[in-house]
Order: sequence, then C-alpha cells, then structure tokens
Amino acid sequence: MDNRNVPEDKPVQRSKSFSFKTQKEVCASCDKAVYPMERLVANNLIFHSTCFCCKHCNTKLSLGTYAALSGEFYCKPHFQQLFKSKGNYDEGFGRKQHKELWSAKEGEDMTKTA
Repeated sequence: MDNRNVPEDKPVQRSKSFSFKTQKEVCASCDKAVYPMERLVANNLIFHSTCFCCKHCNTKLSLGTYAALSGEFYCKPHFQQLFKSKGNYDEGFGRKQHKELWSAKEGEDMTKTA
C-alpha cells in the first residue's frame, strides 16, 4: 500500500494571538497619552497640539511659529525679546552666563595649583 497520499494525523499549529498593543506615546508637557490625531513632534519630543505652548506667554505654538533653546519652547516674538533684553542666550533666558562659569573654573584651578 502506498502511504504517500494519505494525510497524517498531525495537530494543526495555530499562530499565537496577534496583539495590537503598542507602546503608548506620552506628551512631554502633560505626561498623558497622545493619540495620532493630536500628535505633534518638535525637537524629537512628542506633544498634544494643545500642550505645545510658549514658556513665556503660554501662547499655542505650531511647527512654524516656535523657537527652541535648551529643551524649552518659545514663540518667535518672545524668543527675540528675551535675547534682546540681555544681548545673550544665557541671561535673557534666566541662566548664568558662560563667562561666569569660566571664571569660577579658573578660580578653582588657581586654588588647586597654589
């Protein structure tokens, strides 16, 4: 008897259940889930379109109306205003000037060598 065409009684392998679970994206501003229709990406950070606001005046921003500095987002008018008020990116935005940091390091180096 020829057994080549006789089906064997092998159990059928079923694929493991397919899951649509994906990693939820979280808004960098409010830490809540962001859904695709409200998703906005700026500087590799994800936001709700309503959470993407100027740090200075809280105006809603868009991809064409923002300027970023050190992970903070500003509307273009306030970015320019804060820069012009002190003439540099540090003092205008509430940080110590780099030259103060340099002089502090030089002072430390002088005390170490003395």
